[in-house]
Amino acid sequence: MGRHQVAVYIGALAAGGLVGWAAPGAGPGLEHAINPVLAVLLYVTFLQVPAADLLRSLRAGRFLTAALVVNFVVVPLVVAGMFPFLPADQAVRLGVLLVLLAPCVDYVIVFSGLAGGSSQRLLAATPLLLLAQMILLPVFLLLFMGSGLADVVEAGPFLEAFLILIVIPLALAWLTQAWAARRAAGRKVADAMGTTMVPLMAATLLTVVASQVPKLGDSLSDVAKVVPFYILFLVVMAFAGLAVARLFRLDASDGRAIVFTGATRNSLVVLPLALALPDALAVAAVVVVTQTLVEVIGMVVYVRTVPRLLPATGTPAHAGQR
Repeated sequence: MGRHQVAVYIGALAAGGLVGWAAPGAGPGLEHAINPVLAVLLYVTFLQVPAADLLRSLRAGRFLTAALVVNFVVVPLVVAGMFPFLPADQAVRLGVLLVLLAPCVDYVIVFSGLAGGSSQRLLAATPLLLLAQMILLPVFLLLFMGSGLADVVEAGPFLEAFLILIVIPLALAWLTQAWAARRAAGRKVADAMGTTMVPLMAATLLTVVASQVPKLGDSLSDVAKVVPFYILFLVVMAFAGLAVARLFRLDASDGRAIVFTGATRNSLVVLPLALALPDALAVAAVVVVTQTLVEVIGMVVYVRTVPRLLPATGTPAHAGQR
């Protein structure tokens, strides 16, 4: 499964679509399963990197600064360029803003690692990225849509997501690592959990898609209109991320990670925010999930093309400089 995980993920998306179409009544129950499955996935993700390495990566100031710049300066500028051309429907626009303005904190680590990116440093940046989007997302919504809709994003859901998806999985991962360092049973548990990464990612994607497909209804045409914007975003951010990597003179591994963090969005974590919106804005949740469908397919392309944009030559990403 590890060798063919991208195919597994695409299969999970297809299976989720089939389940959602064939058993629409299961949607509400599957929605409640999203956060637990995602929390377990992140626990296994954090378990892959020793706590000492994670803490050491936090000292990589240049990488962390590049990650913040690409996500909270470059991405909003790209979204601002697309915003006037988005469908006029407020719910659709809100869904696009929610998902594109929030950087990914989960499967970006998997896809970046597949492309030879610095997974350890992305792991270290995860809490910082989530905290930053908690603070900045309401500000961005205010700037883009005015005060009428900016207040629909409250701090509560983000704080809950930070606790359930970051703090608890990270603490459990460190406890497991400490157990594994002292006991053979702990090592066996840690090794066994490490083999579940791909199935957990597949289960998460299946659960999310299956829970949202029944909500498409008459909004399919409106949702389809945002697909070209999601594709355009991926294309633009490949080169924008490359420019940021060169600006900060990062090596190939760190540069690839910056490209991935700029392109991948936080659809799984912002989905609960979209699901909590009033009924009049319910289509926003489907708009968010649609981005996941486009993005996972886009990551297949990224895994193959980003190493070509940033070849592992042992030199900084800034061409001609050492």
